[in-house]
Amino acid sequence: MGEALADFKATQIAEKLAAGERHEDNGYVLVDRLGRALNGRQLRERAYQVMAENALRRVRLYDARASCFTYLANNGVPDHLLARWAGHTDVRTTKRWYVKPDVEDLRPAADTWGELARAPAPAHEENVRCGSVKG
Repeated sequence: MGEALADFKATQIAEKLAAGERHEDNGYVLVDRLGRALNGRQLRERAYQVMAENALRRVRLYDARASCFTYLANNGVPDHLLARWAGHTDVRTTKRWYVKPDVEDLRPAADTWGELARAPAPAHEENVRCGSVKG
């Protein structure tokens, strides 16, 4: 991963030198050849191009963003930092839209449901099946 980031940085430096005075040094990471921040459409197009070139399954960028925030949250990054990184002023927005339950978080509920399905019916319910009463 370190090599990929070093290559990315070298590419950005080369683009900056090639653009000369036309280059906008605004501090953004994902920029065009002139240093201008990419808009949402441009980001999607470039991301989908990279996915296709690398034979990767195409995923929506918002799904990838949610995966990143979910990973960070499940690995101890505090909510206020997640919100700040997401550009949200309200932590609840980040938690509601971007932090998804981890599969392991859902396992206790699945185990509980499995226990219910395996449990024998209580005595007073043995004669009741599918809404009808045997008798």
